[in-house]
Amino acid sequence: MRPVAVVTGASAGVGRATALELARSGYDVGLLARGDAGLQSAEDDVRYAGGKALAIDVDVAEFEQVQSAAATIESALGSIEVWINNAMTTVFQFTVDTRPEDFERAVSVTFLGQVWGTMAALEHMRPRDRGTIVNVGSALAFVGLPLQAPYCASKFACRGFFESVRAELLHEGSGIKMRMVHLPAVNTPQFGWCQSDQEYAPQPVPPIYQPELVARHIAAAVRGGSTQRVVGSWNRLVVWMARAAPSVAVHYAAITGVQSQLTDEPVPPDRPSNLRRPQDVVHDHGARGRFDHRAHGVADPSFLRSLPQAAIDLTKAVRGAWRDRRDGA
Repeated sequence: MRPVAVVTGASAGVGRATALELARSGYDVGLLARGDAGLQSAEDDVRYAGGKALAIDVDVAEFEQVQSAAATIESALGSIEVWINNAMTTVFQFTVDTRPEDFERAVSVTFLGQVWGTMAALEHMRPRDRGTIVNVGSALAFVGLPLQAPYCASKFACRGFFESVRAELLHEGSGIKMRMVHLPAVNTPQFGWCQSDQEYAPQPVPPIYQPELVARHIAAAVRGGSTQRVVGSWNRLVVWMARAAPSVAVHYAAITGVQSQLTDEPVPPDRPSNLRRPQDVVHDHGARGRFDHRAHGVADPSFLRSLPQAAIDLTKAVRGAWRDRRDGA
């Protein structure tokens, strides 16, 4: 019998790539997401890779839906051995321009979705005293960017929640493993449907990576290794800077964060938003977004050309942090 894994946010992006990677690694996969077309195609992907699949339409912001889906997967596929908390949404807006209900919705999906997924997984894993839960984090769990306060706040919270639950499991001598994988910027469809009020279309902050690479790191975390891992050399540098010199990191984000998240393409008036309604109900969008030509990590020529300006901006950030220290800010 093949072991069973559950992936949230499985209809597109990183979740879609992770479901396929797990299927290729020998798992049957429960697929939780909202978009019918994306879910159906993800189910087909898993089956073509040799696994059984069960797709369930779930809003991870609702605990009862997640709990019910876990019970259905256990009944249909077998004992859940792996649970991947990946679902997310975001709002590309300045905080002062964000409606409270939109901020709450983004946090409910991105943060509480991981809480509810972890609780549902533990409900089934604890009686057996085995299993692995992998929570998907971000370099933005260490440094906040402008325009994405709900997402950054959620990822900071996800990191704290992960560490608390891991400490609880260690305290009781549990055989359940907790892992967290912090992602870089990834070429996924979310940048075409995340809510935004900006004049120009959103983009992942370079360097950009393909979701299949990230999926391999998530699958590797299931097998073992570091409890927390940061994907991408540039992102490891960002995380190091956020820990070693947080004021410098904040000034650098202030200088570069807005421009680096926006393309030069005007946003059309009919731009979709998946904040409350999925955008892959009728059409499957797959794992990748529209940045294939730039998704080469630090080897991307456009990213390499940006490094001299990055050095200039970093120098400005250091000066800004020094002024804060001098002025007691």
